[in-house]
Amino acid sequence: MSTPTTSVAGRLSALTRPGRARALAGFGLAAVLLFAVAPVLLSPFRLGLLGKFLCLAMVAVGIGLAWGRGGLLTLGQGVYFGLGAYLMAMHLKLADAGPGGVPDFMMLYGTGEVPGWWEPLRSPAVALALVVLVPAALAALLGWAVFTRRVRGAYFAILSQALAAAFAILLIGQQQTTGGTNGLNGFRSFFGYDLADPVNQRMLYLIAAGVLLVMVLVARQLMTSRFGEVLVAVRDQEDRVRFLGYDPAAIKTAAYVVAAVMAAVGGALFVPIVGIISPADVGVVPSIGFLVGVAIGGRATLLGPVLGSIAVSWAQTSMSEQFPSGWIYLQGALFILVVAFLPGGLASLLATWRRRRPVREDEPDAPATPDGATAPDAADLLPEGSRA
Repeated sequence: MSTPTTSVAGRLSALTRPGRARALAGFGLAAVLLFAVAPVLLSPFRLGLLGKFLCLAMVAVGIGLAWGRGGLLTLGQGVYFGLGAYLMAMHLKLADAGPGGVPDFMMLYGTGEVPGWWEPLRSPAVALALVVLVPAALAALLGWAVFTRRVRGAYFAILSQALAAAFAILLIGQQQTTGGTNGLNGFRSFFGYDLADPVNQRMLYLIAAGVLLVMVLVARQLMTSRFGEVLVAVRDQEDRVRFLGYDPAAIKTAAYVVAAVMAAVGGALFVPIVGIISPADVGVVPSIGFLVGVAIGGRATLLGPVLGSIAVSWAQTSMSEQFPSGWIYLQGALFILVVAFLPGGLASLLATWRRRRPVREDEPDAPATPDGATAPDAADLLPEGSRA
């Protein structure tokens, strides 16, 4: 039986392991930069831009889990981003119209009546619940239907991209209920708070920063858990994992659902921060843009997708200010360069340096994953009763 001293020593040892210590240090540094440094150094306009970038980085966290760890090339995350964004925008338009009121664009383009399927979104609680439940249900349905039929690789990527294209076309064709090409905009309040108030704009930024950090923690917990180990095994040896008694379809569906929910939450926060959502933000091109940031940062790492997404978003904004027509070419060139010469993204440069530096005698020989956790052995995936 372990003594209290042994138990405390074990916990301290776990907290001071290199991988966990680096993660805690990185999380603390990110919190200081986002909550203390950025609000002081950046102007309200630049802080709002950073809030927008953080919302897009939430999508990248989910893609890093699904693509980087699960091998699911998700080219249609704009669908789930758009679902969360449009559900939130619908609630904000109804809230601005008041109890029983009709949104302004419906008076111009529609019949002057609110459709029945809009009415539940008058409730803030229902709107928040639907932001999570609707994308999760769609991802679970689509993922289960696709993965049980063992659709994978390029076929899954094309299917998800086609879904994004169909979703954008659907939104454009429903001008009376979704605003069509113009989308939904002109929001005045966010759950009772005036969006024109700089204090409330800063509050929205802080909410986005906090939600992103929570998502990173959730992603790390999933990556270092038993689920993360099996997800990597499914990516590398799906048939072998099925032979060992696991259901690869259920595992991939779970990762796909988590990625969808993260994208939807990012879209829901994107709406009040940016002030508009339209089909141009949820189609094929934005979906590819999400993937580019993840690929450049390093899809198999924890922070690579976040940093890559923020860097690409910042570069896009800067290039658009100086050279409006040049960004799309630079984005394509970056993606080609990364895929051809740096498949692991910029984060792989650090991993290469670690492998090439001299190894100290007191360092363990066990291989480590990019976030510091020890790589699982194949025998660890065997069911308990079948291990030697």
